Amino acid sequence: MPVVWTESHRRHRPERAVFVGVAVPTDELPARVEAIRSALADAGAAIVPAEPHPDDTLLAVHDGGLVGFLRGAWEEWSRVGVPEDLGQRDVVGYIFPTPGFLGEQEARVPAAPAARTGMYAYDTMTVVGEGTWEAARAAVDVALTAADLVLGGARAAYACCRPPGHHVTRSAFGGSCYLNNAAVATQRLREGGVSRIALLDIDAHHGNGAQVIFRDDEDVLTASVHVDPAAGRFPHFVGFAEESDGANLNVPLESGSGDEPWLAGVDRLVAAAREHGSEALVVPLGVDAAAEDPNSPLEVTEAGFREAGRRLGALGLPTVLVQEGGYVLETIGVLVRAVLEGFESAAYQPGGAAR
Repeated sequence: MPVVWTESHRRHRPERAVFVGVAVPTDELPARVEAIRSALADAGAAIVPAEPHPDDTLLAVHDGGLVGFLRGAWEEWSRVGVPEDLGQRDVVGYIFPTPGFLGEQEARVPAAPAARTGMYAYDTMTVVGEGTWEAARAAVDVALTAADLVLGGARAAYACCRPPGHHVTRSAFGGSCYLNNAAVATQRLREGGVSRIALLDIDAHHGNGAQVIFRDDEDVLTASVHVDPAAGRFPHFVGFAEESDGANLNVPLESGSGDEPWLAGVDRLVAAAREHGSEALVVPLGVDAAAEDPNSPLEVTEAGFREAGRRLGALGLPTVLVQEGGYVLETIGVLVRAVLEGFESAAYQPGGAAR
């Protein structure tokens, strides 16, 4: 399948995040998708450059305030002298307008840049650097280009993009994500005439962004298999099974779950897509459920990822796969390739019937 790509992802080069008030190294680095691209190119995949797109589809998914903030955050941060005065080069919030703080009062856009950051960011880990906006916006173009290829007749297309996006809600970013690439791809498919879409998230962490963005839209199924947030895992506050209703399905797994329970979860997502009558599929593709990945306690193997791809491919639907998590540089390319090979190996009949 075509692999959509942009060199602009390298503009986002965070050196640290702020976790519980401490600056820590970050592992959401350019080398992640460089390793994926190399593995797929070695396998003979066609590399397709991303095409620029206007903001229309992006703004159908995200609040204009969030987009405007991210577009100018680093420049304003620098203009008011925060890097020189406080020694903090990256944009990071310090106060957050939680319901407990505001009560019934509606939050106003604050004057101070650090306070404004807290209005649009829900954690301190996801810092905005000099090239973050350019990279995040280019990632959106990667996802949109992949969606365009599918609308143009490709059975599937893979968006090899970073920074990732599936934790971004309509109006807030976090979880190392800035703009919700998978949600934007979903919206683009809808604009192209696809009525019902399944957004099936197999990243190790709950796809909270899509759950919020599409919660009241029965035409978009949002379903996620992920480590149980009750076990103390990100995003902590959402992703529980009892949130499943209408066109939303959460399948939380116990820590230590390997191929068998994880694939059973994938099967539940696939069954939900069939029941939903989905006409196309968007897959936020994270491989951080891998046994060796330090960012989740799941134990999925390469064979498990390949089988997940096969089961998703057996739906026989036009599909956009969008890169999300996966943080072990030695294996991320191998695991993504396994998913895509499994997907392409699935027997397929045009019109959505799997043999």
